Amino acid sequence: MTLMTPPPLDQQEDDEMLVPHNDLVDGPQPMEVAPAETASAVDAQSVDDPPSARFTWTIDSFSRLNSKKLYSDIFVVGGYKWRILIFPKGNNVDHLSMYLDVADSATLPYGWSRYAQFSLSVVNQIHQKYSIRKDTQHQFNARESDWGFTSFMPLGELYDPGRGYLVNDTCIVEADVAVRRVIDYWSHDSKKETGYVGLKNQGATCYMNSLLQTLYHIPYFRKAVYHMPTTENDMPSGSIPLALQSLFYKLQYSDTSVATKELTKSFGWDTYDSFMQHDVQELNRVLCEKLEDKMKGTVVEGTIQQLFEGHHMNYIECINVDYKSTRKESFYDLQLDVKGCRDVYASFDKYVEVERLEGDNKYHAEQHGLQDARKGVLFIDFPPVLQLQLKRFEYDFMRDTMVKINDRYEFPLQLDLDREDGKYLSPEADRSVRNLYMLHSVLVHSGGVHGGHYYAYIRPTLADQWFKFDDERVTKEDVKRALEEQYGGEEEQLPQTNPGFNNSPFKFTKYSNAYMLVYIRESDKEKIICNVDEKDIAEHLRIRLKKEQEEKEQKRKEKAEAHLYTIIKVARNEDLLEQIGKDIYFDLVDHDKVRSFRIQKQMPFNLFKEEVAKEYGIPVQFQRFWLWAKRQNHTYRPNRPLTPQEEAQSVGQLREVSNKANNAELKLFLEVEFGQEIKFEPNVMCEHIDKKLTFRASQLEDGDIICFQKCPQVGSGAQHRYPDVPSFLEYVHNRQVVRFRSLEKPKEDEFCLELSKLHNYDDVVERVAHHLGFDDPSKIRLTSHNCYSQQPKPQPIKYRGVDHLSDMLVHYNQTSDILYYEVLDIPLPELQGLKTLKVAFHHANKDEVVIHTIRLPKQSTVGDVINDLKTKVELSHPSAELRLLEVFYHKIYKIFPHNEKIENINDQYWTLRAEEIPEEEKNLVPNDRLIHVYHFMKDPAQNQQVQNFGEPFFLVIHEGETLAEVKVRIQKKLQVPDEEFAKWKFAFLSLGRPEYLQDSDIVSSRFQRRDVYGAWEQYLGLEHSDNAPKRSFAANQNRHTFEKPVKIYN
Repeated sequence: MTLMTPPPLDQQEDDEMLVPHNDLVDGPQPMEVAPAETASAVDAQSVDDPPSARFTWTIDSFSRLNSKKLYSDIFVVGGYKWRILIFPKGNNVDHLSMYLDVADSATLPYGWSRYAQFSLSVVNQIHQKYSIRKDTQHQFNARESDWGFTSFMPLGELYDPGRGYLVNDTCIVEADVAVRRVIDYWSHDSKKETGYVGLKNQGATCYMNSLLQTLYHIPYFRKAVYHMPTTENDMPSGSIPLALQSLFYKLQYSDTSVATKELTKSFGWDTYDSFMQHDVQELNRVLCEKLEDKMKGTVVEGTIQQLFEGHHMNYIECINVDYKSTRKESFYDLQLDVKGCRDVYASFDKYVEVERLEGDNKYHAEQHGLQDARKGVLFIDFPPVLQLQLKRFEYDFMRDTMVKINDRYEFPLQLDLDREDGKYLSPEADRSVRNLYMLHSVLVHSGGVHGGHYYAYIRPTLADQWFKFDDERVTKEDVKRALEEQYGGEEEQLPQTNPGFNNSPFKFTKYSNAYMLVYIRESDKEKIICNVDEKDIAEHLRIRLKKEQEEKEQKRKEKAEAHLYTIIKVARNEDLLEQIGKDIYFDLVDHDKVRSFRIQKQMPFNLFKEEVAKEYGIPVQFQRFWLWAKRQNHTYRPNRPLTPQEEAQSVGQLREVSNKANNAELKLFLEVEFGQEIKFEPNVMCEHIDKKLTFRASQLEDGDIICFQKCPQVGSGAQHRYPDVPSFLEYVHNRQVVRFRSLEKPKEDEFCLELSKLHNYDDVVERVAHHLGFDDPSKIRLTSHNCYSQQPKPQPIKYRGVDHLSDMLVHYNQTSDILYYEVLDIPLPELQGLKTLKVAFHHANKDEVVIHTIRLPKQSTVGDVINDLKTKVELSHPSAELRLLEVFYHKIYKIFPHNEKIENINDQYWTLRAEEIPEEEKNLVPNDRLIHVYHFMKDPAQNQQVQNFGEPFFLVIHEGETLAEVKVRIQKKLQVPDEEFAKWKFAFLSLGRPEYLQDSDIVSSRFQRRDVYGAWEQYLGLEHSDNAPKRSFAANQNRHTFEKPVKIYN
């Protein structure tokens, strides 16, 4: 490992969603994730020589790491201790997860905070330029002591040695860290400073927040939303129009930031959707389509079209004959090229650029045959609100991935689309309409291709003042910040920290730039920027939302004035009669269920008695109040009545006398004589009373409870679970109703059992087995419930690994009442001494795969697995030899040697495949080669990226053998029909790039003359569509998963 001041860094703009690492399976998910501070926010601070350094971490035997997460050694930058945290198999995603962590966060003083700008990299050890590096910045504190990238890079790329990130099973990770001055981000009253409020971030919803603010600040759109018909019986969480009306109302009238959870619930989204970063453009289109549909048949039908819809004409015009083909199309937004264009006008020039169809590309005109022609697009009309989506992302064929374009790209405050005598307009365009536009909003993306952070610059009234809407925070900004600083294309340069090191300055990419622009036509300004007030809001909505606001304000007021009031809780005889034996056993009353009064501390107590008289109809002279007291035996009883002197005091003075705990409550008992001699913490106490003793001798006082039971009839022989009062009360104190769910079908099967919190593992499984009708409880295995994910925990409870049922139900600081069960085929104690592997056996002559569960002692070898498997599978002939393969992402990564111990084999991420060794592989001659053959297709949704699928296999190729000869053997091996096989293409693939082969090509000449053990970087590819039905066994193949599309379900 090395630590040094850094040389210049290669520019890479491949960022991910920025989140603090969360062990999503075993720990709480944050509901609000603070976004990474943007570069522009940092610019405002003065920075004096920020300390910076690079730390390099070399990790050996990377693919054999068994721990879920791994920390680097500690390194120091800026006087602070740091370390890198990685999840080698992903933090519950199929990507490498990587974070920067404050190493000593647990020992730092209260309120600590530090700010760092940093990048994390995985070094490509074959081609340095393909190293993956991602930049961000973050304010670290006790709540967020680590920050980084949950989806840093796909595991399939990382573990593919041909890609160069793992060489000799070694991975090299780098961190470049620059420590900067802490920014006070949250001490800002947006409403007070700007007149506007922000939107709360649900986790990764900044992209939605920026779009919603932009739409809200188009008043005509807001007015239309208010006029969408909703009823008082609608619920916001089930109605998109009502949820949007509610959100817009709160943005207009609230003093604090507004939550979006009701709106996302109305979309049909769950918590997972709120943690997925999506695309602003995609959400904008889906939301507008959904609103357009909801507006049909209402007074605001057609609003979306009126605001956002324009039309252009696609034309093809022949040069030498009189023929022209045109097609009119509508658009709600325009996609403009960024790469190769210096500004918006250059993009429009490119949009209407004329393409010549000639030579081999001639146009086939009806009745005229092939003709030279001109092809292009011209605009018929532009909408009042023009949305321009800037194409900041494109596919890089050299890097085989999507990249973000951070080139400088200018956009004007005033956009004239009639320029140069209407060069963008079609002949039928209405030239009387002046297409002069004013910039209204700039949506900014800070980050890279897979995520980052979104915020918006908006001038709501088209005046000179701009505002920045960054989730909850709204700030005033000048025009330079909104325009020029969002053009992109520049680099920030941090001053060098250590002049003694003769190194170049530390550079970070300036990766915040405009992503979407909204322009409003000047001639439509008065119509669009209209007045929207309460009369535009439906009465039922006003009443509902005002009530919500008033309740919220009342709670806030009560909280602010809490020091002026006392809560008096009055228990009466009726409360005791109602609760004892039903809700409560070990106390007289639950004070949270009795009548409470909120009384000013200055009120004389005698006046309070008049309040009680009004409430209960009990005259003041008949009221006698007792104070409660906690006694030495932990009982809580009415202790003594108030004296006349005490009743003459104020409520506040009386509370201070009665309550040493100094809380805001005063608990009183209204003249009822009752009590008990039972305590329950830490253990139930119920003492026998000697009937010969006096009350004083038995220490029985006012308010004690005397329990009695009937004597059992002599000679009845009846058996009772709880034969006496102490055992019954012990049962009541410890009883726990547990909901049991099948681990295989957690949503279908559920039953409840009443157990004791003191039950041990054996007691619990015995009761479960009895309920299920099983004879052997030792075959029942239990798994705890994760209260945060509402799913089973990934690891079962170890046999006798906890003392009591209460320990099984605890998850961090929460207690659950759910356990999951499964029925094993062998007793659990025996199972825990074995290693269990799931092996997929591929039959040599049949198109079938059978999953076998192999259980052997942990010290066994792969040879033992194969021998065990031979007793379970059908072999093609008795002397057949088997081998065990490691398959991952539809590629073969390893043939296991027979002497390898099975204890370290992990079948959670890899698929273990067993197969017969073909006879031809046993008889290789010197010039034969054993090559890998994989199925693949090009995914049009992923820019023609190669996607492997199906079952990979080995094939022997002979020297001088042509592709045509190899194809015959492959078709026979796979038993593909002629008609289907004729559609297949064959290619030599190296580093994921296909080189297509002809039938006459000599296949062996493409493969290197060396031992290509694990030669996943070179293979013969079979390109065809994936028509095979997905087998259930492929569930742990870890197929590539891509970002979920935006969907609004309701």
